[in-house]
Amino acid sequence: MQQDFTLGIEEEYLLVDRDSLQLSEAPEALMTACQSDLEGQVSPEFLQCQIEVGTRVCASIGEAREDLKRLRACVVRHAADHNLAPIAVSCHPFADWKDQQHTHKERYTALQQALGGVARRMLICGMHVHVGIEDQTLRADLMPQLSYFLPHLLALSASSPYWQGDDTGLASYRLTVFDNLPRTGLPPHFDSWADYERATGTLIELGVIEDTSKIWWDLRPSASFPTLETRIMDVSPRLEDTLALAALTQAIVRMLCRLRERNQRWRTYDRFLIAENRWRAQRYGTTEGLIDFGDRSIKPFATLLDELIGLLSEDAEALGTTQELAALRNIVRDGTSAARQRQVHAEAVAADKPAGPAVVQHLIEEFQSEL
Repeated sequence: MQQDFTLGIEEEYLLVDRDSLQLSEAPEALMTACQSDLEGQVSPEFLQCQIEVGTRVCASIGEAREDLKRLRACVVRHAADHNLAPIAVSCHPFADWKDQQHTHKERYTALQQALGGVARRMLICGMHVHVGIEDQTLRADLMPQLSYFLPHLLALSASSPYWQGDDTGLASYRLTVFDNLPRTGLPPHFDSWADYERATGTLIELGVIEDTSKIWWDLRPSASFPTLETRIMDVSPRLEDTLALAALTQAIVRMLCRLRERNQRWRTYDRFLIAENRWRAQRYGTTEGLIDFGDRSIKPFATLLDELIGLLSEDAEALGTTQELAALRNIVRDGTSAARQRQVHAEAVAADKPAGPAVVQHLIEEFQSEL
């Protein structure tokens, strides 16, 4: 197989005050210290309470683990100098978006002006996984097939049950906020790379967007790298969960390429049907199962995951990620981050303690537990 299936992982974190556990803006000194240590692998995000990191191009999940662990540890270390701590969660349990300010950077100011009030509510963080695919034609061919698995990735990553102090009843409330932006959601089906360029090129030629970085689908060809980039996942508090999800993404891409070499392909389904699974993942995480369209049944998520891990066994072995894929079963067994947050919240209420701060403290501890 000619592809190397290199990996890149981007994560967005929120910064909280260690005493109040409220969101706090990133001081300029913190960003300067991180940028000095991390050589272009860290940057401010849209809101001043956010910080983003990105791994180098990694040849293996082992390289990704080493690099991401270094990135997370660096942010923890420099944040502590300002009595701050990062949390990897897609929504802060009790913060109010109206209290946040966007970063004073030309790109973000332009985004605020273009999107108006929709942008102001963007108090959300995500995780993006890049898998290297050099050939543009292959990227276009894989997109509609890979879209089938986006709900599975979302369900396993769900980490945003709370919004402004309320339990939303959803495992991933983040997507309800993000989906208010234009050019989001499941990607359209393109028959070829030329079709993709023709469609996106129309918006560029009209001046609606300057380039394809302003297209925020759940899955897209990266505007900066020769990769397919999954963007549907919530960010995960635990480092090993992040790596397991990245390994799953990489293995699925390899499996689809393997089928292609054998003149086979994963069946593509209408976006309407995949969107139903996307909603189920958003609402329930891993607790209520997803629709198996081939089997025409709703299957428990544990069953679907076992089938998927079996399907990917050859690919995981080739990529050296058998252990990471097996670890996904722990998420189903022990609960997603959303489920764990709710458990901490319930325990705090039962003990007559402030529940929101208890959840944030839990998130701080999970972030630092594997460093």
